[in-house]
Amino acid sequence: MSAVDTRNLDRDSLFLMAQISFDGRGESVRGKVRNLSAGGMMVEGEFEVERGNRMTAELRNVGKVKGTVAWVQGSRIGVAFDAEIDPKLARAPVGTKGSEIPSFARPALDASKFDDPNRSFRRI
Repeated sequence: MSAVDTRNLDRDSLFLMAQISFDGRGESVRGKVRNLSAGGMMVEGEFEVERGNRMTAELRNVGKVKGTVAWVQGSRIGVAFDAEIDPKLARAPVGTKGSEIPSFARPALDASKFDDPNRSFRRI
């Protein structure tokens, strides 16, 4: 998908960290994703890249996404993805599957167990 094709897609403003690696370089760098759409993203960070460089970004709940640097402006770059993604996945809490409640949001105890008058508890 070219950079021109992605400009008309809805962009979602957000603040998300991503691991980014550029082809031909051994190490990855962290970048701040400022907006994200199905076809691309704008990332802020300490990058030494040029327009046309190939890259891979590791996005939360999305996984690895390959793309091309579409533009460079100071510390920000625009990336056009090779294939469309679902940007809403990046906003979902980490570790959730569908409508399942994440473990940190579940109650610690099932209160219904304590409502049974016939239930006896062991003395300690």
